[in-house]
Amino acid sequence: MPSSKPLPPGSTIGILGSGQLGRMTALAAARLGYRCIVYAPDAEGSIAAQVSAGHVQGAYDDAAALARFAAQVDVITYEFENVPEAAVTECLRHRPVRPGVKPIHLAQHRLREKEFFRSLGIGTADYQPIASDADVAAATALPGILKTCTEGYDGKGQARVATRAELAAAWQKLGRRDCVLEALVDFQGEISAIVARGLDSTTRCFPIGLNHHRDGILRTTTVPSNLPAGILATAERFGVELANGLELVGLVALEMFVTKDSRVLANEMAPRPHNSGHWTIDACATSQFEQLVRAVCGLPLGSVDVLQASRMENLIGDEAADWQRYLIDPTAHLHLYGKGTARPGRKMGHVTFVTPTWSA
Repeated sequence: MPSSKPLPPGSTIGILGSGQLGRMTALAAARLGYRCIVYAPDAEGSIAAQVSAGHVQGAYDDAAALARFAAQVDVITYEFENVPEAAVTECLRHRPVRPGVKPIHLAQHRLREKEFFRSLGIGTADYQPIASDADVAAATALPGILKTCTEGYDGKGQARVATRAELAAAWQKLGRRDCVLEALVDFQGEISAIVARGLDSTTRCFPIGLNHHRDGILRTTTVPSNLPAGILATAERFGVELANGLELVGLVALEMFVTKDSRVLANEMAPRPHNSGHWTIDACATSQFEQLVRAVCGLPLGSVDVLQASRMENLIGDEAADWQRYLIDPTAHLHLYGKGTARPGRKMGHVTFVTPTWSA
């Protein structure tokens, strides 16, 4: 295995996954002189492969293909947390994988994730495991959101329930899978902390973003959030404690609720660049993608100073067809992901407005 010394420019980063986060990581890596090779089941037309130096196509359970991929790179990272844990473990036999196995082991299972938060002293809403009819009958975290423990994202795999009867019906509809019931939170806003942690255990937390969701999908992130200093300090502390608790080298995003009585409660984490950090490309001294490259290559972490006030807005489905409007707006920075087909709910790109003039 390679040493823990910094990897110099000219080295190659392997990326497990081929979506927009991998694409933007590869672009940031190229600017610093690194090559990226993508591994995914997709054909070479994947949007990350479009901007990478190479692509290895293979299933995540194909040990031989993973070995061929690892032989071509110096370090490996992943761009989404649902890469099978076994694939990451296999890659570790050949090359360092940063952030490693522990973060996805926890992030891929909502109950494990919440129990880990609590073990670190990070607050959460009340929750209960739902894995049997007895659990349904004993449920008290109502009204709440029933979520599958695995494979849920962007509002998928979950249902809002108010009574035990609704809970029973929803659990049946979700296939009687292992689930977690999370009590509804009376919140005033949603925020996220994105924290980088380097090989030397140094941490940097990006400024806290204020998020707005619709239909379970992030719509906008605004920075500065203009929230009270105490709330921001708690959110940053939770993010840093999570990064240190995971012992990761890379990035982790922690999504949180701010309650109406000013408590900060963790919702979920993602050990990779996060949609709510896209504003950093255009309005921060170091983007989250460059910071990931710095971390996994063992370089010093960059400054997280805000350069301009910003609001990032996702372009969902057909919204990306309005690209010309953003190109003539001097405050807008347009990012399209190269996806061929727009579908409802599909993230096609984003636009970041800097020093915006909208009313709050």
